[in-house]
Amino acid sequence: MSEYYETTAPDLRIRTAEEKDCALIFDFIKGLAEYEKMGDEVAATEEMLREIIFDKKRAEVLIAEHKGEPVGYALFFYTVSTFCGKANIYLEDLFARPEARGLGAGKALLACLAKIATERGCDRLEWWCLKWNEPSIRFYKQMGARPLDEWAIYRVDGEALPALAARL
Repeated sequence: MSEYYETTAPDLRIRTAEEKDCALIFDFIKGLAEYEKMGDEVAATEEMLREIIFDKKRAEVLIAEHKGEPVGYALFFYTVSTFCGKANIYLEDLFARPEARGLGAGKALLACLAKIATERGCDRLEWWCLKWNEPSIRFYKQMGARPLDEWAIYRVDGEALPALAARL
């Protein structure tokens, strides 16, 4: 059963996703990928999402609803800061459908994640943002976020991943 979070935005509330939401979550992911000009990179399937989110519980999802209709989502999971000695929340996806932008869904989802992080004893809420995405950067700064320009993101994937594993 979903847990609901009331918001200050008119007719908007946030709920936890349920397994029956897999198709909806997948639809949101495809919408986010299109927005980020990465639509051809989506390799996930609804079944993969079901396994990761609901069977293995490796991530959690919040759904924003306006007048009972889903308009956005946030997918998140825990990371650990060894320096802080605490688990923290990493926001993988934050998305509101284009026709729903301006309703406050993005703000409400981010505020809800901050509430969850606080309630769960986390010190941080972190995420990545594409450098070209100026509208999102402005939004995040407006919400109190600050860029961590001193850090570079590294990734090992594709053929490099098994090649690295073979070095063991």
